[in-house]
Amino acid sequence: MALTPHQNPPVILVPAQQSDSEDLAGIRIEAMRESLERVGRFDPVRARERFLGGFEPRYTRHIEVSGKRVGFVVVKPFSHELLLDHLYIRPCAQGSGIGAAVLDHLFNEADAAALPVRVGALKESASNRFYTRHGFQFVESSEFDNYYVRQSACTADPAR
Repeated sequence: MALTPHQNPPVILVPAQQSDSEDLAGIRIEAMRESLERVGRFDPVRARERFLGGFEPRYTRHIEVSGKRVGFVVVKPFSHELLLDHLYIRPCAQGSGIGAAVLDHLFNEADAAALPVRVGALKESASNRFYTRHGFQFVESSEFDNYYVRQSACTADPAR
């Protein structure tokens, strides 16, 4: 599914399979390395085990550009919200609008279901700025993470 017709080349989301788990864990480690090193918590073995322990292919989609897998996204549905559990873009592809294109697609899905989207971000990660720039509002923090919610356009605007 092409996400942004104005973007050249388009960003495509492709369903993941169980057999993709190791490749996806590698992308996660590559994408999070800098942020985790900054806070002294980089442990590739732990990161791989955490990801593989919770991997659910039915909620996971590869992010592809020009036939190359540049990241992945995991969105888990709950009764009153969608949890953006993972959004990882390889460092070499970051800053090119890929993450924004993926969020636009997810927002369309969330708005169609009239559900807010919740996401967590490591406190020292640049992803905090990324999420607030794209309409997420800070709601709480824990020891290591900040949590944000983006309200559905259908529920955020009482005139709808």
